[in-house]
Amino acid sequence: MQFRFTLAAALLLAATQPATAQTAPLIPPAKPIAGASQEEWSKRWWQWAMSFDDDESPVADRDGRFCAEGQDGPVWFLAGTYGTARTVRSCHVPAGKTLFFPLINYITFEPDDQDESCAALKQRAAALTPASTALVLEVNGKRFNGLAAYRQATRRCFHITEDDDTRAAGNGFYVALGPLKKGRYTLNFGGILPGMSQAVTYTLDVE
Repeated sequence: MQFRFTLAAALLLAATQPATAQTAPLIPPAKPIAGASQEEWSKRWWQWAMSFDDDESPVADRDGRFCAEGQDGPVWFLAGTYGTARTVRSCHVPAGKTLFFPLINYITFEPDDQDESCAALKQRAAALTPASTALVLEVNGKRFNGLAAYRQATRRCFHITEDDDTRAAGNGFYVALGPLKKGRYTLNFGGILPGMSQAVTYTLDVE
């Protein structure tokens, strides 16, 4: 219980930093981005996040040095974290990109030694991502509410790579911001689930 209160306090503290002038519009969760649904982008986020070795992973990154790895097209992914320690990163992002990232999310995989139906995989992913006890998104001092509506659950199972036939299902709370104008953005985001939590700060220089 103390752990949850500590993480909640860290998230709320991150969301009370001084505001600056620049902000970015939050895109409604049902609105497509670049011709694809946000549910589809949540699959692509996992494929991006799991395409790296641990020592070059944007998810394991502690300072933002790998922020630009694997980025392509109109959507720019931001990474969450492994573990619960608050993570602070800085990076450069091209102007005109739309950010897409999880406040908190989870993925389930088909076991190596047995078959599991897609329906069962989706049920496990849903069970691991119940209603969050805290969801935070703040951009340059502007706090966003109603984040429980931003759940994206994969309707069909998918493969992380083309050459791997292991099926996966994802579930969690994702947001999209942009397109970004030039300027500096400070983002604080995260969430708490019964089995995991994350709290992340990004300083983005958009040029």
